[in-house]
Amino acid sequence: MQYIAGTREFHIEETTAVTLGKFDGLHRGHRKLLEEVFRFREKGYAPAVFTFETAPGTLMRGTLQTMITTNAERRDNLEQAGVDYLVEYPFNQEVAHLQPEEFVEHILVGQMHAKAIVSGTDFHFGYQRRGDVKLLEKLSSCYGYEMVVVEKAKDGKREISSTYIREELAKGNVRKANELLGYNYMVHGQVIHGNHLGSTLGFPTVNVEPGPQKHLPAFGVYLSRTVIDGSVYNSITNIGRKPTIDGVHPVGVETYIYDLNENLYGRWIEVQLIDFLRPEVRFDSVDALKRQVLSDKETGRRLHESTERS
Repeated sequence: MQYIAGTREFHIEETTAVTLGKFDGLHRGHRKLLEEVFRFREKGYAPAVFTFETAPGTLMRGTLQTMITTNAERRDNLEQAGVDYLVEYPFNQEVAHLQPEEFVEHILVGQMHAKAIVSGTDFHFGYQRRGDVKLLEKLSSCYGYEMVVVEKAKDGKREISSTYIREELAKGNVRKANELLGYNYMVHGQVIHGNHLGSTLGFPTVNVEPGPQKHLPAFGVYLSRTVIDGSVYNSITNIGRKPTIDGVHPVGVETYIYDLNENLYGRWIEVQLIDFLRPEVRFDSVDALKRQVLSDKETGRRLHESTERS
């Protein structure tokens, strides 16, 4: 996959079929868009995704918008899905004031060489979000591209969206979030040094700081799987601030990996959440915390074994 980011100066030579959006989470609704884009391979069009480096509106609000998948995770997901081009276009005030037709003419048709555009029903673009699907359809004859509008994927009567998934994550309901995503919610990161409390208590853990962009589920302990260099290990994971330990701690992802005794510092891992075990709580003492973690460890092993048998 060719990855174009950090610049507005680019030009794709080959003809493309382009789909547009945030693609946060790359959930089942996004997969419907990609399926339509991939159909244009038969015409010789390269599948491409156009998105923004920073979500529209974030800079104007002056706040950092968290994402179910970080830019790096989104890139990896789209590459694995089979996309040929990913454009993460820098978003600033100049881009925010770009008129919708200019966006189509100069970026989609001019720079991306789009001969097909695939969009969801509610996509908006350009200055003050004035551009919509109707405008894309109207301009298709002017600029010589095919237009495909894809209806929303649904879960029962509700549309599958990043907002819906965030709501489920906020409840700790990763099983439902995973169902909506079509894969296990995950956190990628480099293993860093923690406070080594797990080692002193007899169950060494690995720590990952997810960063401020990552949208995390409810704090608590989760049944998880950890992927290291393509190998998958059963694990349990705590997400939170370690309230029992004195001091102020950044939000972290701390994982105990079953049946692995290996120095992982500096290595990149992927932690996939499977199910919610319990909320994060403050214990009266470190000994009480140790007893609970030992119980979590046994519960996790039992659940993993039960899942593998079924």
